[in-house]
Amino acid sequence: MSAFFRKRKLRYPLLALLILGLVASILIAFVSELIAGIFFFLFAAAFAFTWLIEKRTYEATEKHIETLSYRMKKVGEEALLEMPIGILLADEEFKIEWANPYISSVLEYDTLIGESIYSLSDDFHTLVKSEEIRDLTVTLGDRKYRVYYKSDDRLFYLFDITEQVEIESLYYADRTVIGILFIDNYDELAQGMDDQTRSNLNSLVTSLVNDWGATHGIFVKRVSSDRFMAVFNESILKQLETSKFAILDDIREVTAKDNLALTLSIGVGAGSASLVELGSMAQSGLDLVLGRGGDQVAIKHPSGKVKFYGGKTNPVEKRTRVRARVISHALRDLIQDSDQVFIMGHKMPDMDSIGAAVGVAKMAAMNKVKASIVLDFDEYDRSVSRLMEEIESDADLFEQFITPEEALADMTDNSLLVVVDTHKPSMVIEERLLQRMERVVLIDHHRRGEEFITNTMLVYMEPYASSTAELVTELIEYQPKHEKLSMLEATAMLAGIIVDTKSFTLRTGARTFEAASYLRANGADTVLVQRLLKEDMDTYLERARIVETVEFVGDGIAIAHGEPDRIYSPVLIAQTADILLTMKDVNASFVIAERSEGGVGISARSLGEVNVQVIMENLGGGGHLTNAATQMPDATIDEAIEKLRETISEIYEGEQTE
Repeated sequence: MSAFFRKRKLRYPLLALLILGLVASILIAFVSELIAGIFFFLFAAAFAFTWLIEKRTYEATEKHIETLSYRMKKVGEEALLEMPIGILLADEEFKIEWANPYISSVLEYDTLIGESIYSLSDDFHTLVKSEEIRDLTVTLGDRKYRVYYKSDDRLFYLFDITEQVEIESLYYADRTVIGILFIDNYDELAQGMDDQTRSNLNSLVTSLVNDWGATHGIFVKRVSSDRFMAVFNESILKQLETSKFAILDDIREVTAKDNLALTLSIGVGAGSASLVELGSMAQSGLDLVLGRGGDQVAIKHPSGKVKFYGGKTNPVEKRTRVRARVISHALRDLIQDSDQVFIMGHKMPDMDSIGAAVGVAKMAAMNKVKASIVLDFDEYDRSVSRLMEEIESDADLFEQFITPEEALADMTDNSLLVVVDTHKPSMVIEERLLQRMERVVLIDHHRRGEEFITNTMLVYMEPYASSTAELVTELIEYQPKHEKLSMLEATAMLAGIIVDTKSFTLRTGARTFEAASYLRANGADTVLVQRLLKEDMDTYLERARIVETVEFVGDGIAIAHGEPDRIYSPVLIAQTADILLTMKDVNASFVIAERSEGGVGISARSLGEVNVQVIMENLGGGGHLTNAATQMPDATIDEAIEKLRETISEIYEGEQTE
């Protein structure tokens, strides 16, 4: 009986009911046998009926389960063999052991068995080797597949997502892009024109921009005398990137024929569904371009990534005496509101950095506020060492130089930090000072890059200036004249100008000579400058050995390098690049050498035909159109040369990849 109940899975409910009925019958029998007999008969009938219902229900359920199991098994087999889902099973060497018919037919293999999984796509390497990535989109033939990988079983599931990818591509290609076009030097040119000439200029510019818009399907609207608004989509943006925004060259070349020399700057906002954010990014991109000297395009994305195009011309000097005076007065107020001023340049400071720092310290003294120049005494070049020896002979001036640790210990909430000759947080001598100081002023002459010191109270960035020392000299002219520049202070600043202009041959404007004249009038010793800039015979010979390695890439682009496993100073590398630029048929020079902190450094120079800033930015650096550099911490000299060649080829022969 118990086996029967176990078999029928009725053991507990019916067995309990049967026992209960028997017990009740026995108890009733003590009262009346007749009643007990009737009760037992009725109970037996009810029990039999219940058992019958239970039996039929169980048989129906069992039949349903058998049918469902069969159907599920059939569906599983069909999914495995017939559904449009690719399944691959690999062995320990990742050779395919089994593949379902669908994926075999799609890939048009007679048999996939024995094929390496990596032969289908190199992307499988990433999927197999990564411990975090478990799904990846790969291209097989002309189709896109989302591949899910089960590492325990070495099992790959492939889902065809070609249509999904195409829809996404169409969506992204149709997203709105906003551009702001700015005529860089329109106001300067239009000021001296009569009404007729100004009208002709307006018509010419409007015609050029409208033709450009009509050619590419862009809605363009002139919103002011020197500004246009452009609305288009991302597919058009890709076309413009492919042509490297030829509108820049068209505007420059056409207007140059009429001796107008107009240039165009464009800020583009892309990658967002918000029109407000696109407009904000376009304006931010335009500000970035104008900070780099104009004649460029900056494409900004919500991620913060920026692409640059153009920048083929030297920036035209646009700064005015009015702006210098306003900045000087603003800086004077900040200095006077501070208990002390700290001045900090970039790592491995050069003449310009030291000269500018000395000038800012003098401004603080003119306002009777204590100033300290932050310097790592173990990290400055031999070219600066002669200047530092002269400074050491002047006790009052030398005591202003302190170490980063001393600056961190002395700073207060009311201290002012002035950063000179760099705008990149990663390049300053002591980043902790930058992080802790709430009151920061930035003075720099480099074109603005993506990395930028943001927590500033005052920014004076002029890419049109020859050097930071030139900018500081102009600011000094509008400071209180309680104290005059000493001979050594004026000489240090003049040395900074001379070094950065290569003795007034590069990036030199009228204001540069005015600043030099002011310093000379305040006692700058030109003979001392020449003595500071002298080099020894060993340095000359080292430079000559690097020049011997020169090779040409393209038209007039020279690349030279130092010896492997030998450390060269950054200044020596920069000087070698300058020397190469003086050679016949050399339009741009690149010198590569190993650095003391590891990796290699590249110093780049140009006469203006080649934008070395763009090339260096592609390799993680920056600078000016004619003067730039970068560091590659994990590269060897050969690897750096190869990457440099590829970058030059991409920018000047193929598609721009900034």
